[in-house]
Amino acid sequence: MDPLSDKLFSARLSDLLSQSERNGCAVFSPFLDERQCAEAEAWCRRNAGGMCYTLYGGYDGARRKMLAFYPDYCQDFIMDEFPMVCLTFTFRKEDKLTHRDFLGSFMALRLKREVIGDIITDEGNAQAFVTEIAAKDIMSSVSKIGRIGVRITDEQPFVLEHEQEFKEIGGTVASMRLDCIVGLAANISRSNAADLIRGEKVDINHFTVTSVSHELKEGDILSIRGCGRFILSGIDGLTRKGRIHINLRKYV
Repeated sequence: MDPLSDKLFSARLSDLLSQSERNGCAVFSPFLDERQCAEAEAWCRRNAGGMCYTLYGGYDGARRKMLAFYPDYCQDFIMDEFPMVCLTFTFRKEDKLTHRDFLGSFMALRLKREVIGDIITDEGNAQAFVTEIAAKDIMSSVSKIGRIGVRITDEQPFVLEHEQEFKEIGGTVASMRLDCIVGLAANISRSNAADLIRGEKVDINHFTVTSVSHELKEGDILSIRGCGRFILSGIDGLTRKGRIHINLRKYV
């Protein structure tokens, strides 16, 4: 986030927290993307005080989530209170529909991205988490995704599993510095990797890092604009020449 966006986002969180404290009830944000979730988590640790908070996207492992602030007496039922709906779409198995197809159809209704959570697709069916208001718009207006006819219901529980596919990348680097690992991930020179980093085009764990000497550790998530997202999945020791063998998993 740029400084202005960061201040506006913090102000939104502060307003939600104040509403919850003032009214003594649960208050919910729209859907947040992964970077906003990380920002919100950090902000809440510093500022939530005696209020409880939870990030939830409808299922374990969701990427897009809502943030809830609430008093402690709400803890036993807060997960059922999130104002989101799971929509289930069915269509012919021979018709292939992607996440992009669904998102495009939703956005064509002039819905904002913040009212749409995760969309998981499978053969012949898909499920999407959306706000309650967006669910009404979609169910009343959508009969096709692209040119493919679909049936929609809000009465089925979430059953699809999001199986993330990866491409394995292995190689050696001189050190665990960010410029070295970006070079391997993007298959570019170390100097070009440094340009990307200084140009604010590289995120670590959803936060922009501009230091080329920042050191990564196993499990870190690396995002490179225009190249993709990677997990540093393994550090496998040294070669005879003292280079470090690492494994990356690229999201596909």
